[in-house]
Amino acid sequence: MSSEVKLAVNLGGLEMKNPVTCASGTFGIGQEYGDFVDLESLGAITSKGVSAVAWKGNPYPRIAETPSGLLNTIGLQNPGVEAFCSQKLPWLSRFTTPLIVNVAGHSIDEYVAVIERLEREPRVAAYEVNISCPNVDAGGLALGTDPVLAAQVTRACRECTARPLIVKLTPNVTDVAAIACAVEEAGADAVSLINTLKGMSIDAHRRRPRTSRPVAGLSGPAIKPVALAMVWQVHQAVSLPILGMGGIRTGTDAVEFMLAGATAVAVGTGNFSNPRATAEVIEGIEDFCRAEGVTDVNELIGGLQC
Repeated sequence: MSSEVKLAVNLGGLEMKNPVTCASGTFGIGQEYGDFVDLESLGAITSKGVSAVAWKGNPYPRIAETPSGLLNTIGLQNPGVEAFCSQKLPWLSRFTTPLIVNVAGHSIDEYVAVIERLEREPRVAAYEVNISCPNVDAGGLALGTDPVLAAQVTRACRECTARPLIVKLTPNVTDVAAIACAVEEAGADAVSLINTLKGMSIDAHRRRPRTSRPVAGLSGPAIKPVALAMVWQVHQAVSLPILGMGGIRTGTDAVEFMLAGATAVAVGTGNFSNPRATAEVIEGIEDFCRAEGVTDVNELIGGLQC
């Protein structure tokens, strides 16, 4: 990669060689994409959600395609933190790319339990506290829609670790900036947004929803305008760095998020249609910067002119 453009960014204390990671739940821990992407080329790897004990996830069907998007109701299926540490982390030891572990829970105590266990693992570089998943029945989204509860879970996690703490925010609120302000005051080092929007798909002939839970999480290019607006709103409200996501498929998409205020970006649903999406986004950011005479990608952050 050319030295003409400096791509390194700092996301709340997490040093990234470039501003691109994968969105939680779309990349596993990278094993599934190793034939397509050099994991050492990524700014960070973000794991699928990890909970204190194993979660089965929701019944099938869990996915439905929509115009320019994807509905999912996976339900954060995972083997639990102990299995994650024994079965997943050893494989990652061959790479130096920083690992962000997405932390899930039904209660504040469960979030704390996951972080306390992961604190014993030097391979973990940062945490993304997921208080925004619409596909679980307790915790998750409920904690992320109330500023008081969002602050409580953030503060509890903050007391467990000195590692960078990124809080993942939901778009399914009236005022996302208010939630961002609450977690900033409670000790978050950064915020990530947006998680999926609530959505639904109906099979008219069967007169039934196309997913096992009628309301699922919508992601993909369809939500990009909403994601950009929320990143911009949060950037105006807090001083925290932002990990932006929502419909990113190209380097130009990523640049738009950075201009709106994101320090780094995550590629999610784009990985399913193009397993090389993360690598191509990195290349696209560099190409954009070179064409525009930008020598340091940090110059883009918050550069939107209104």
